[in-house]
Amino acid sequence: MERSNIRDRLIVRKRHEGLIESWHDRRIVAGARLDAEIDQQIKAADVILLLVRSSFLASRYCYTIEMTRALERHRAGEAHVVPVIVRGCDWQSTPLGELLAVPKDGKAITSWPNYDEAYADVARQIRRLVQSRQPHVQVKPQAAPPGAPLSAPVVEVVKTAPRSSNLRLKKEFSELDRDEFLHQTFSFIARFFETSLQELQARNPGVHGQFRLIDANTFTAAIYQHGKRACECSVHLGAGGFRGNGIAYSNDASSRGNSYNELVTVESDDQAMFLRPMGMATFGERQTLTQEGAAELFWGMLIRPLQH
Repeated sequence: MERSNIRDRLIVRKRHEGLIESWHDRRIVAGARLDAEIDQQIKAADVILLLVRSSFLASRYCYTIEMTRALERHRAGEAHVVPVIVRGCDWQSTPLGELLAVPKDGKAITSWPNYDEAYADVARQIRRLVQSRQPHVQVKPQAAPPGAPLSAPVVEVVKTAPRSSNLRLKKEFSELDRDEFLHQTFSFIARFFETSLQELQARNPGVHGQFRLIDANTFTAAIYQHGKRACECSVHLGAGGFRGNGIAYSNDASSRGNSYNELVTVESDDQAMFLRPMGMATFGERQTLTQEGAAELFWGMLIRPLQH
């Protein structure tokens, strides 16, 4: 990753009045000394969030310089470094492996079925961290007293009681939850294919994408190159056994789930639902996927003949 793209790091700093102020390198003004500005912010920060993915680990500047400076302050007790795992990568073998990462259990944000839930978990954990650094007060908005200027900030400082941060409970998912998640996933994949075909056609002269929604449970897609059909597929909801709890992909546009090249089904752990492919298209590799991950898996199977 080039130095101009070192936005994979976010530094959060508390104001004296108890609010949170965020900083990142996009706030550096033109003409400023990049290294000096970043170093100054790292030295001033109370909480430093490292947005971790493979490009972060591969960046000499991010990994060797920024992360090293941040960890030095963390070990000295001057700041608190939190790895935010954005995409799956081998971060556990780095010095960051010694720290408790977010979201929960260091599970990459892109591996969550719902990205909003992942970011909400990050926000909750960062809020607890900030509050723990100021455990005796919190800022609470109050109505302005009579006669006070409307622009005058009015706050009330109240005591906060200590409590455990270990409040996570096991979640149970019903058949209705799973069925709704499966239907939402099919709708997401259909929209993903339709817009991807439109963009593919716009970017490549001589290429035409065709999307057809057959019914509520099936759509087909085809890609034509100079008028000749290069590849096609069908995606069908309700495949995978007598319960029909899967979404099937077939290289045959006429298939309706009776035969397929790949199948994703809904599974869950004690916190979230996710998608699991059978691995037929990836040589038996069964991975955990979000809705976007499943859509990318199917799309990659469709477009592969045009990329090799």
